[in-house]
Amino acid sequence: MPLEPVRFAVLGPVRVWRGETELEPGGPQERAFLALLLVRAGQPVAVDEIVDVLWGTSPPRSAVNVVRRHVGSLRRLLEPSLAARAEGRWLVRDAGGYRLVTPGDSLDLLRFRTLREAARRSADESPARAVELLTEALSLWRGPVAAGIPEAARAHPAFDAVVRERLSAVREAAEAALRAGTPDAVLPQLRVAAAEHPLDEPVQAGLLLALTAAGRRPEALGAYDAVRRRLAEELGIDPGPELCEAHETVLRGAPADGAGTSTGATGGGGAPGTPVAALATPAQLPPGIPAFTGRHAELDAILAASGGAGQPAGTVVISAIGGMAGVGKTTLAVHWAHRVADRFPDGQLYVNLRGFDPSGAVMEPGEAVRGFLDALGVPPERVPHGLDAQTALYRTVLAGRRVLVVLDNARDSEHVRPLLPGSPGCLALVTSRDDLSGLVAAHGAHTLTLKPFDARQAREFLVRRLGAERVEAEPHAAREIGELCAGLPLALACVAARAAAHPGFPLTAVAAELREAHGSLDAFARSDASVDVATVFSWSSREISDQAARLFRLLALHPGPDFALPAAAALAGVPVRGARPLLAELTGLHLVTEHSPGRYAFHDLLRAHAGELVAEQHTEDERQEALHRLYHHYVHTAHAADRLLAPSSDPLPPPPPPEGVQPEPLADDHRALAWLSAEHAALLAVVDSAAARGHERLACHLAWSLEPFFDRRGHWHDGLAVQRTALEAALRLADPVMEARGLRGLARIEGRLGLHGAAVPRLHKALALFTELGDDTGRANTHRSLGWEHEQRGDLPGALHHNQLALRLFRTLGDRAAQAGVLNSVGWYHALLGQYRQALTHCFEALTTLQELGDRYGQAATWDSIAYAHHHLGRHPHALLGYRNALALLRELGVPYLEADILTRMGDTHRAMGDEDGARTAWAEALTLLRSLGHPDAERVEDRLTGRDGRAGAC
Repeated sequence: MPLEPVRFAVLGPVRVWRGETELEPGGPQERAFLALLLVRAGQPVAVDEIVDVLWGTSPPRSAVNVVRRHVGSLRRLLEPSLAARAEGRWLVRDAGGYRLVTPGDSLDLLRFRTLREAARRSADESPARAVELLTEALSLWRGPVAAGIPEAARAHPAFDAVVRERLSAVREAAEAALRAGTPDAVLPQLRVAAAEHPLDEPVQAGLLLALTAAGRRPEALGAYDAVRRRLAEELGIDPGPELCEAHETVLRGAPADGAGTSTGATGGGGAPGTPVAALATPAQLPPGIPAFTGRHAELDAILAASGGAGQPAGTVVISAIGGMAGVGKTTLAVHWAHRVADRFPDGQLYVNLRGFDPSGAVMEPGEAVRGFLDALGVPPERVPHGLDAQTALYRTVLAGRRVLVVLDNARDSEHVRPLLPGSPGCLALVTSRDDLSGLVAAHGAHTLTLKPFDARQAREFLVRRLGAERVEAEPHAAREIGELCAGLPLALACVAARAAAHPGFPLTAVAAELREAHGSLDAFARSDASVDVATVFSWSSREISDQAARLFRLLALHPGPDFALPAAAALAGVPVRGARPLLAELTGLHLVTEHSPGRYAFHDLLRAHAGELVAEQHTEDERQEALHRLYHHYVHTAHAADRLLAPSSDPLPPPPPPEGVQPEPLADDHRALAWLSAEHAALLAVVDSAAARGHERLACHLAWSLEPFFDRRGHWHDGLAVQRTALEAALRLADPVMEARGLRGLARIEGRLGLHGAAVPRLHKALALFTELGDDTGRANTHRSLGWEHEQRGDLPGALHHNQLALRLFRTLGDRAAQAGVLNSVGWYHALLGQYRQALTHCFEALTTLQELGDRYGQAATWDSIAYAHHHLGRHPHALLGYRNALALLRELGVPYLEADILTRMGDTHRAMGDEDGARTAWAEALTLLRSLGHPDAERVEDRLTGRDGRAGAC
């Protein structure tokens, strides 16, 4: 009977499978024994070495007998057949020790070595192939080698040798990537290695070179400063030759004016000297138009105003492009921005401010500033409250950097003033229908007013779109088309799209149809307040089906800046599959643009035209029904996302959707977060629209469903605006149920922003309403919120009291998920109060339920509480086990701040055990994460590493 294949993993947790079944390797010693056999990879391991790994310098007298028992246990695990065990097919006696048979690809370490050797053979002839092989090899690592075995065992040279293999592979990958010109390919692995080995100079040097080659010089300089400080403070030495040489390379590649140096500025209430964020390099420019034509004089004028390629850093240049609607301001700005992007190595920011959006969905400066801060790498929780403070932080982050900022479609000068950088070397390009005289007066802006195309430019435009042969064959018709379109690029694009779709149509026929269409473009040229686009746009819509024309009209009702296919289907009341070809018709004639994969938008003029048509051709009831479907689409999808992100919350079920409206399918919390992130701006607009159009109940449901998303992502400023809208809508409903939830929702977000003086009274009022309503679930969750507020004020007994009240209510209700969450909170507050045994009782009860429910986030928080209690009871090995369990879950979920928090406490436990190296390793990892988040806790962890916390001698 053939043996089932056995597979092993040691590049991360120690794991073993027989066939498709994962086996349990046993306790810590059994895992350490198996790990040693695996890192020796088929070589015999002497009994003395096994004893050394398992017990160090103090083995018991029975050590050899225990090793034999471990051998027997491992054979029974791998070889369930008695005959197989007798022969020892997998674990064999060899050269006075034991050897584990690991054929072929049965072990990830052997696969890693095979790929690395293949990369070495490819390195000279094909660096790109070497990068590919080394990236695959490094992807096999799922954590530290032999993760989960005792730390003392992992300190053995056998494991350290494998760690060095990984570091060598990372360095080889970095070198190959530099030769191949693909430094970005290895940056993730380099960052991980640099974080895990902060004093390894070759790895740090590789990171500097890769960052520089990838155009991230400011980040490279910041990384050098950090490692230089660590070497001086921890080892008392200066950087060695390899690191110094890498630093020189960074300096040679940086801007001569030093704009690439990292900032040490703070903002948003951070601790002095704390970097605001890891320096990100945004690249937000929309795609350019390959068929761009004309505007040669205008391009030259902008280039001259911005100083050309040799522009010295010293002033912020603001080049304002103005002109009527549809004249091509955005197209010109984006085309020019792409041409000069290489002059701004620290990135390009872009925002459509929607200053003249017919729907009224103008983007406020605060929303735009927060979007820029997010793109620049500032964590949302570090963004201060208030536009002035946010603007100050934005300019602080840009200080010393060369960034291009494109502010498209501004309403007026005040609309863009908070978004202007204050740093030498940055450049702002603004488009608007307004003359922006305020920018000229106050900031010395260079202005350029676009005019419609003249006859030559219009002809050149048509040649680029239709081909020279076709235009030259009918020059008079081409000239007439340009005149009938009033020289407006937007109108010409629509006409050219239809002509290109029918290459057999003579241009004379196209011109005749256009001439015979009703209306004119005269108003287009005179005013952008009320434009008559019927001549071209209605003419273009003749080409599309009735269903597509109906969708075009209804899309004008969407309140957001853009939309996805399912939202369009909901508006039209058709299945998603049926809406897809309709959108394809609209995009084919440039009536709608797909500005990013799966997301569509109108030009302002086309939205205005569609808005006129929907008002003319659809009754008020039809428009309300379409909006009702749209609102329900968002409400029900957001509700499903809420259930995935916060399974223990108490959402109010929304009213049933109209027939045919289906929420988007969200398989898991990752998909839920992706949908919410993509629809972020649209969701904000839908809440406002629903509240303003008399759909207060739906506005409330949507706002409350977004609470877990805003909390998880830290978008508390947006959450504040949404919850205020929801509370106002709830008050208009005069429904105490909605009012109570509105009060609690707003109070929670106010608490996150530190507005405790407003939050606490709202929570007490909500609690009174829930009590009057007899809503025990609402009461319990409000007690939890009050408990958190008491903790923020340092009142731990009060925090414990409110959570105990919540627990009693949830026990009465029989809500297991909510009970588990509150049990952990009660245990945590017991631990903070020094009542560690009570803490463990509550937390272990919580953990059992959370594991049954599959709540990974809740499990991670509970393991953290358990470990904290064990630490303070002196049970340090138990504490480390709890922290490791929490870390494993948080890394799966991607919650870096909590991961750093736990690593910090893990370092404290290592220090309490006298394990100085373990403590420093954990703190260094925590510090790297906190610095990447720009979090003020980084200083607290750095104090631990440098001994400034006054307890360095405890190691």
